[in-house]
Amino acid sequence: MIDNIAKALTYDPTQPMIFSSGIFLWLFLGFAFIYMLLQNKLTARLVFVTLFSYFFYYKSSGIYFFLLAVVTVSDWLIGRMIGRVTEREPDNRLKARMLVALSVTIDLALLAYFKYTNFFLGSLSQIIGNNFQPLDIFLPVGISFFTFQSLSYTIDIYRREIRPLESLLDYAFFVSFFPQLVAGPIVKARDFVPQIRKPLSITRRMFGMGVYLITIGLFKKAVISDYISINFVERVFDQPEMFSGVEVLLGIYGYAMQIYCDFSGYSDMAIGIALLLGFRFPMNFNAPYRSVSVTDFWRRWHISLSTWLKQYLYISLGGNRKGKLRTYANLTTTMLLGGLWHGASWNFILWGALHGVALSVHKFFSQNVFRHDKRYTSTGWRQVGAIILTFHFVCFCWIFFRSSDFDTGITMITQVTTNFHPELLWQVVSGYPWVFGLMAFGFVSHFLPDRWQQRIVARLSMTNVLVYAAMITAVAYIVIQVKSSEIQPFIYFQF
Repeated sequence: MIDNIAKALTYDPTQPMIFSSGIFLWLFLGFAFIYMLLQNKLTARLVFVTLFSYFFYYKSSGIYFFLLAVVTVSDWLIGRMIGRVTEREPDNRLKARMLVALSVTIDLALLAYFKYTNFFLGSLSQIIGNNFQPLDIFLPVGISFFTFQSLSYTIDIYRREIRPLESLLDYAFFVSFFPQLVAGPIVKARDFVPQIRKPLSITRRMFGMGVYLITIGLFKKAVISDYISINFVERVFDQPEMFSGVEVLLGIYGYAMQIYCDFSGYSDMAIGIALLLGFRFPMNFNAPYRSVSVTDFWRRWHISLSTWLKQYLYISLGGNRKGKLRTYANLTTTMLLGGLWHGASWNFILWGALHGVALSVHKFFSQNVFRHDKRYTSTGWRQVGAIILTFHFVCFCWIFFRSSDFDTGITMITQVTTNFHPELLWQVVSGYPWVFGLMAFGFVSHFLPDRWQQRIVARLSMTNVLVYAAMITAVAYIVIQVKSSEIQPFIYFQF
């Protein structure tokens, strides 16, 4: 038994700990018990949560948790130095600028080494014609998230929007807080730090909302996303030439739902867990496939990331302050770098470029051709058409986001345009009943009116806690059944 416990507490590279894993559930129950015992002991509670957060990251990335400590200590020290310079020498912006550049260099150097070394060396080798063998570099989970989050702190101090933290413990708590550590949302210091030393207060409504979000997020991530990915989407993207165009198109739709449920489900669980601990995170996804334009999509998709890119990259490049052409260039550059942030591949860069160009085109037409003001909203059939057009553009971009290389993406587009075979639609759907049942459920619930969910949320504080427990138990049972059952082979249609 002791060996089993030791094994469960040791990093396993084949099973990194995530919110939907069984080990996290048991660890969180023990954590929550101690957390409530420390309710009125602020310093002890901060130390306990920080240590648990580092352990959580160790279970996700092993020994590389030291990177989290490096980023934390360096940015805390640099933040204090920037604060002293801005207070004692308010006119000496050069020194403050050099310090914030040092912070950016340290954080991005770590990110570049672990995430982009093989990509850049491989690209260089292709240019000069060398045979490159990738280096054995481990990519720590969530390094893109906590480096961006820590960067926002030093930049905000430089911009005089916040004051530097005196306590290293407070800053370590902010950077490492485990609910959002490995997959976001990216929380800015100005929003989170004021909550750290407030008296712990978890209202009945916060508890109800927290459990509701965890339940919904768990269903999205562990049931819808995982099931349709394993049983259909992966097969289509791995060998698109083996499928007809209608199957490939359905696979693209399936991936659109899979990635939404994966990302938003994890964010929902992170926000819900934070609420159970007495902290509030901003919404990170807001029905993005109901968007009427690409601009609207990025106001709804991964909101914390798009906000970060706007505030710390787009505005730093000049934003819309230097003319229209420069604005379009800044938009495209921001999205190019946003694509590279998602992954070290030319596919991600192309995905970012497509979104950047689309944002620029939409901005040009809305401002210069249709002359829409900020209050304009499409209605009726025009709104329906805009949603359909935006959704299919996003799906087209997902092809390159998900494909392993350009050739795979081109093959998928070719199959859809030249080998469609719509007569196979019913045969395909009936061959994968659970896959398309879950996809249909996901899309239908995605397009439900906001007022329906608002009614559910409004009643949360009046609902018995036992109902929440039953919801979690039911979802957990479904997850276990889905993951433990043998996946039956389905029919492949070859042409």
